[in-house]
Amino acid sequence: MTGPLTAVPSPDNVKTGVRDTSAIAGGLADVLADTYRLVFKTHAYHWNVEGPAFYSMHKLTEEQYENMFTAADTLAERIRALGHLAPSRMDEILNRSKIQDASGELTAGGMAQDLAGSHERIALRLHALAELAGARRDIVTEDMATARSAFHEQAAWMLRALAKS
Repeated sequence: MTGPLTAVPSPDNVKTGVRDTSAIAGGLADVLADTYRLVFKTHAYHWNVEGPAFYSMHKLTEEQYENMFTAADTLAERIRALGHLAPSRMDEILNRSKIQDASGELTAGGMAQDLAGSHERIALRLHALAELAGARRDIVTEDMATARSAFHEQAAWMLRALAKS
């Protein structure tokens, strides 16, 4: 049976001069998984934060999860541009991600510290992805990883500063 709704996603052979696109796509998929996990964690803290830092934390987390949700699409589209399939199952997201859930209930300061640590974890993975991409002549992914790392480093700094209040 053929028709407009019968196409099955498949990898493509892309010839742009990027070497070892599989390794780069894997790194992007890891960062995408971390991003999705952190979007959820950030959104959950956004919903549940209380206390004197409520408004500051509520607004900051909203800005951050909106940024990361948009970034997830960009990361997935880069994987596709390299000729690979983006993760499409929640178990794959959970298995690839290094972001962990906190145990127990957290104060607003605890939430901020937990999120800061998660942003630092993603920034670290993005640094490694930038190096990997640069070594394989993928300046697009290298630039993307650098920009995303800058976002996560700034997010961690802001959250650490907020946690001190």
